[in-house]
Amino acid sequence: MEKSSNSTTLGRTKSDQLLETLAAVFKSPTSQSDLAPGTSDSGGTLSRKSSRRLVVGASPARSSGGGSRNAHIRKARSAQMKLDLEELSSGAALSRASSASLGFSFSFTGFTVPPDEIAGSKLFSDDDIPEDIEAGICRPKFQAEPTLPIYLKFREVSYKVVIKGMTSSEERDILNGISGDVSPGEVVALMGPSGSGKTTLLNILGGRLTHSAVAGSVTYNDQPYSKFLKSRIGFVTQDDVLFPHLTVKETLTYAALLRLPLTLTKQQKEKRALDVIYELGLDRCQDTMIGGSFVRGVSGGERKRVCIGNEIIIKPSLLFLDEPTSGLDSTTALRTVETLQDIAEAGKTVLTTIHQPSSRLFHKFDKLIVLGKGNLLYFGKASEATDYFSSIGCSPLIAMNPAEFLLDLANGNLNDISVPPELEDRVQMENSETETRNGKPPPQVVHEYLVEAYELRFSENENKLMDPLHLDEEPKLKVLSSKRQWGASWWQQYCILFIRGIKERRHDYFSWLRITQVLSTAIILGLLWWQSDSKTSRGRQDQAGLLFFIAVFWGFFPVFTAIFTFPQERAMLSKERAADMYRLSAYFLARTTSDLPLDLILPVLFILVVYFMAGLRLSAGPFFLSMLTVFLCIVAAQGLGLAIGATLMDLKRATTLASVTVMTFMLAGGFFVERVPVFISWIRYLSFNYHTYKLLLKVQYQDMVPPLKGIQTDNGSREVGALVAMIFGYRLLAYLSLRRMKLHS
Repeated sequence: MEKSSNSTTLGRTKSDQLLETLAAVFKSPTSQSDLAPGTSDSGGTLSRKSSRRLVVGASPARSSGGGSRNAHIRKARSAQMKLDLEELSSGAALSRASSASLGFSFSFTGFTVPPDEIAGSKLFSDDDIPEDIEAGICRPKFQAEPTLPIYLKFREVSYKVVIKGMTSSEERDILNGISGDVSPGEVVALMGPSGSGKTTLLNILGGRLTHSAVAGSVTYNDQPYSKFLKSRIGFVTQDDVLFPHLTVKETLTYAALLRLPLTLTKQQKEKRALDVIYELGLDRCQDTMIGGSFVRGVSGGERKRVCIGNEIIIKPSLLFLDEPTSGLDSTTALRTVETLQDIAEAGKTVLTTIHQPSSRLFHKFDKLIVLGKGNLLYFGKASEATDYFSSIGCSPLIAMNPAEFLLDLANGNLNDISVPPELEDRVQMENSETETRNGKPPPQVVHEYLVEAYELRFSENENKLMDPLHLDEEPKLKVLSSKRQWGASWWQQYCILFIRGIKERRHDYFSWLRITQVLSTAIILGLLWWQSDSKTSRGRQDQAGLLFFIAVFWGFFPVFTAIFTFPQERAMLSKERAADMYRLSAYFLARTTSDLPLDLILPVLFILVVYFMAGLRLSAGPFFLSMLTVFLCIVAAQGLGLAIGATLMDLKRATTLASVTVMTFMLAGGFFVERVPVFISWIRYLSFNYHTYKLLLKVQYQDMVPPLKGIQTDNGSREVGALVAMIFGYRLLAYLSLRRMKLHS
């Protein structure tokens, strides 16, 4: 008792003021509200299995402030004092209090917190705090919501392709008898050297490759693939297919509006997008453009996380990822895989291909599939992979990364790996030429041995994959449903895609290069035809040349702009259509109409400059009719470009065909030659240059006497009808071509 009294007196003598401060903090009910939301730990990630601790200070909460405020709180939280509850209750030494930000330190013994204050203090565990992928910011995880569990089983999956040569064709095996199963809550890694068939297998399991050359069975809850699964499967492709001029927030918001169920309101969908942003640690770059080859944007790791967010936003039951860690540093790759772990823990099934992971990444996976030249070399628990290969005589002779060891085996490379006795005997029995210089068997022999060894093992465990799942009928019936589930109505899809299209392409349409091109051409034309005289026959002939150039320029310019539309967006269109984000008709109409406001702004500037500089008819009627004629020409020419691009889907071939077509239309436009032979005169009626030129002449000279040679005195309804027919005809051809386009080449 005396010893305890002396210790207490010594503690108050050394730090009386500090103890009073601590007591005030313990007793204050508003201590948490004194700090701004968004508090985070700058010291790294939080362990989900750490001991329960009592924290003196504010508990983490969702950030609602700006980036600078969050950064300040992150630094401040590193100064929070974490007192172990057991040490406090037993009166042990109160030390190890980090106070770098507070500017003082202390160490004393004998201080005991009263039991009633301990009981009134709020305890929390790291188990209850989701970990932010970027900076340790604690965010609620919506993946924990209930979802449909899907058990994936695949047996004897094979795939062959026919390679056509100049004189003959060759059939090549891409996959050969791949079997396995994936259950909810598991993260399965698909490993193998380049060209081993990883991406092909992932496409088959994800329903992205449904070809007659695919053999074997793939079942989801013991049911075959159906259209319903499109809304339950998330697929992250190897290439980051994103719009470069949209921000991170816009990208995920549009994905949420298009993919989330109709039962959710717009506000709920937007909130879901924000939840994904915070969960993936993208809050600091949410207003930054994605970027691309010629546009600065987010980093490679952030781009990959945006792609993952595009898929997990729908709470998929199955999530497929094609090399999500390629091009990332080891720390970012680890955080990405930890995110996949969190997704799987919520009852999702995760299957990912991965290329040479680090040793830390390797131990994060539950199961492992190793492929080599399209054959299955191993399927089972990742932790038992090295033991299996050691059991067949392939053991590493030096300490190495397990993933590196497995990839060496898949490549048939036995350097620093023991040679199995059976393989040594086989090589010795064969010709000595089969041995390499270092005495190791050739890769082909090693590959055959590994395939045979696993086939022998698989025959023992074959019955496990054949056993049916013991599931209720409801999950099976849901998977069997063939009804598509759209996330928005047709009109909502059109409006969303229309707004997205304008935001994405406004940067291209209003670039200084394009504006300079149009205005400089208009000024040069205005100077060459400066205040031309329309009263004389010679002056009218000069103006006719100007009008023909206007018809040619605004026929040529839109064609070569529209040609690139669908070939450039083919990857995005295939990706979004495969996920059933929208109907093709809604996309096509939104894509073609969202270009119109942007396409018609520059022609207005062009006409304003040329019309008055060249001294054309200065009255409101001819001016607006001339502008309307140019608009019809632009929309018709744009339809031709869309049709050529959608039909060929190849920029080189499309550009070549467009060049020949536009040149033919220009020559048959009625300015260079008037008397065209009968057998080829039909070409001029297909030329939008011809109809535009005739309309412009009628607008300018219809009421003048004498009329210009070759001008018929009518109202021009035939030319207008021809242009309108081209507008709809070319677009119908483009739409039908898109309907025939294969989603996956």
